[in-house]
Amino acid sequence: MEQSHFSGITLRVLSVFLMTAMSAAVHTAAQTVPVGQIMFWRSITALIPITLYVWLIGAFPHGVVPKRLGLHVTRGLFGAFSMFLSFVSLAYLPVANVQAIAYLAPVLTVPLAAFLLKEDPPKSLYIWVTIGFVGVLFVLWDALEAPEERMWIGVSAALGYALTMAFVRVHIKKMTHTESASAIAFSFAIISACVGLSTLLFGWSELNWTEMRWLALAGLLGGAGHIASSEAVARTRVSMLAPYDYTGLIWALTFDFLLFATLPHLMGWAGMIMIIVAAVAVALMPRRL
Repeated sequence: MEQSHFSGITLRVLSVFLMTAMSAAVHTAAQTVPVGQIMFWRSITALIPITLYVWLIGAFPHGVVPKRLGLHVTRGLFGAFSMFLSFVSLAYLPVANVQAIAYLAPVLTVPLAAFLLKEDPPKSLYIWVTIGFVGVLFVLWDALEAPEERMWIGVSAALGYALTMAFVRVHIKKMTHTESASAIAFSFAIISACVGLSTLLFGWSELNWTEMRWLALAGLLGGAGHIASSEAVARTRVSMLAPYDYTGLIWALTFDFLLFATLPHLMGWAGMIMIIVAAVAVALMPRRL
């Protein structure tokens, strides 16, 4: 495996861990804090690791200046909408369920990357990604079998998140041809913070110290995860990175068990085995460059 591909995959796995940990923090905060307020604090706090990263690589302030502002605005607005849907789903569903539905994003990313970026993944990749998708349905078996109003609000929001996130990932890949990872992350944090701030008109809650800690943690993890994700797609093809998103389910299950004392049902375990097998198969298969 080429060095750039190895570093890209490593960064993707790291970003998935950081983003899943952020989801656990958001899930906790969303029980009492409005989603728009969470968006604002998550985005504002994320500027701390992003700015520190840019300063450490000696690229501040020119490293956060966009070269093509229109691309950043498009990415920021779509990304903010995707973030909103993700946080709504986390308010209604366990972290592992949201993470499972989010696997529709890499499933959709593979054909999107092939079509928009002219990438050429091997045909067998689609078979394994499909198996992973079936595993996701197994994980959601309870939700599909016995729907409840809250459950379906969360599922609908998570499906919307998966769809918009697939577009965002391919869009970021196009941006990395001219834009730095730091500029992408910085502009997204600013735009999503502004979108979150606009919800102040609908009413925010008064935060206690516990809620503030969860929101600050979500922002720090999200900022670091965004940098790692942007750097990953700058080094490696989107279709090659997509299967490694499946590692997020391991982290999500861990957080659900340790923080919220929840475990999946029998069908859920079967689905997770399918997902892991598919991910390993894709990781080991030869790829056409």
